[in-house]
Amino acid sequence: MIKQADMDASLSEVHESVDTTQPQKGWKKILSFLGPAYLISVGYMDPGNWATDLEGGSKFGYSLVWVLLMSNLMALLLQGFSARLGIVRRRDLAQANRETYPKPVNFILWLFAEVAIAACDLAEVLGMAIGLQLLTGLPLIAGVLLTVFDTFLLLYLQKAGIRKMEAFIISLVAIVAFSFLIEIILAKPPIIQVVKGLIPSLPNTEALYIAIGIIGATVMPHNLYLHSALVQTRKINHSVEGIKQAIRFNRIDSTIALNIAFLVNAAILVIAATVFKDSGVPVTEIKEAHQLLPGFLGGLAPILFAIALIAAGQSSTITGTLAGQIIMEGYLKLRINPVMRRLITRMIAIIPAFFVILINGEKDVTSLLVLSQVILSMQLAFAVIPLIHFVSDKKTMGLFAIKNVTKAIGWVIAIIIISLNIKWLLQRFWWVFESKNWLPQTLFIFISLFFASLLLYIIIHPLIARSSIKRAIQMHSTTQSIRNLTTPEFKKIAVALDFSSNDDKLIAYALKQGQDTSKYVLLHIVESPTANFHGSDSDDSETREDLDQLNQYVSQLSERGITAVAKLGFRNRVDEIVRIVKETEVDLLVIGAHGHTGLKDFIYGETVNAVRHHLKIPVLVINY
Repeated sequence: MIKQADMDASLSEVHESVDTTQPQKGWKKILSFLGPAYLISVGYMDPGNWATDLEGGSKFGYSLVWVLLMSNLMALLLQGFSARLGIVRRRDLAQANRETYPKPVNFILWLFAEVAIAACDLAEVLGMAIGLQLLTGLPLIAGVLLTVFDTFLLLYLQKAGIRKMEAFIISLVAIVAFSFLIEIILAKPPIIQVVKGLIPSLPNTEALYIAIGIIGATVMPHNLYLHSALVQTRKINHSVEGIKQAIRFNRIDSTIALNIAFLVNAAILVIAATVFKDSGVPVTEIKEAHQLLPGFLGGLAPILFAIALIAAGQSSTITGTLAGQIIMEGYLKLRINPVMRRLITRMIAIIPAFFVILINGEKDVTSLLVLSQVILSMQLAFAVIPLIHFVSDKKTMGLFAIKNVTKAIGWVIAIIIISLNIKWLLQRFWWVFESKNWLPQTLFIFISLFFASLLLYIIIHPLIARSSIKRAIQMHSTTQSIRNLTTPEFKKIAVALDFSSNDDKLIAYALKQGQDTSKYVLLHIVESPTANFHGSDSDDSETREDLDQLNQYVSQLSERGITAVAKLGFRNRVDEIVRIVKETEVDLLVIGAHGHTGLKDFIYGETVNAVRHHLKIPVLVINY
């Protein structure tokens, strides 16, 4: 039967699927924890980063290297907070928000998180399409449409398990890192100038726009949701020492993975500065960079550039979908088929990209990439502020609440993010105040006040409502006893039958759960064309045969002294099973699982998962 605790778990399909509690030593122990941060790191080197890094390097040389370093340090701290939340409280950021903030505020935070996912996916769609075009010559608009099909790769990886997904992502990260390692060797940048770029400076207003884009591209809000869930794929010892060990190993994991991402970003910016800025060749488009690379670095460089771009886009699209699943389940407690979730997210990204390319051609693609990263930066404060609150709370984090110094650094980062965003907005939209039109002025002021009020609320609310957070970390300091072992008695049991050789097995399991006085509801869903059209009014041969088969089962059970009734459903399998179960008021549903994988799951609709999410009674799933 499906346990409520399992249903509430973040990424329940892979929750605690990697056992780190086995007796291992040395590298084997560390390796059992390593992996989640690499799924996070791909978000720090996705195609959106490329656009901001290339533009920053080609326009301002090495002067924005310090922004990358600062962003990486921010990322290390904030991802550490996210991992700590997941390890200690076994809650992801979306779930923690749902337990803390009122429903209207959570709904707005969910919308903001979805906007961030869409902006991130937009960058991945464009990056993948550009990479395919550069490598194969495929038209950009065709590449955008082709990115729909990577949905099925994600489905396969999810079925394969979290460790295989991590291995796949690490392989793509290695491709990106290796490609830029070779290109940086070919470029031979001046080390002294690169080091000088670590000194903070902003040459002009445009540099601020790019800097905000770099921060948005580096510290990404959806990664904070994702990391707090991915660390829960590890089954850990929940003692004080066990949690300390998990935090320590995840810190190692994050440090290695995020520094690889930093080096990749730095390589892109430095290559752009060395090859284009120092040579006096202005480059604002990814495709321009690809076209000009052969003249500076030789024929291998553009091939590596395109391959790395495709690898970065493909890896980011997988983690973006996982983040979307976490956000929807955490905020709304809503679960949908992962493929449908992926298709919806991808279509949201494809539609604006398609029409921008259709209307303006391919010239504005990089501008769209940079804009997507600025949107991400705007959403960041709404993820960072709650996160700092949660990991600071001693009531829920216990011994593992962050120290005051760390908390202060976290708030400084949040203030920097908010301040940069405010400065950029005022500079970008100052024309509103210079115009004599009151409508845009009123609209701008209203939107600004709304965002400012929401920010103020999410800062203050946890401070005055900590008593509303119900869960606190339990360290098992006292021995717990099992107080209630009363076994349930099922008076009425429903059995979903498909008229296969497995019906005997399902009925046998159902009888095992019942008592001598239990009653049974044998149900079957008719899915013939006539039944789909006419529903319960259908009287075709298949409907009559199915009813006859059910009645034979009822008769055979009656001969054994067992009370049973037959119920037919029509049209939609999931809806009808749920309807019959509710109408007959049964106590338990017994249903079979065929064990479909890959494309079959999508075709057959994952009936078991869909049914159990609509019912409050226990569901016993029998695998064939």
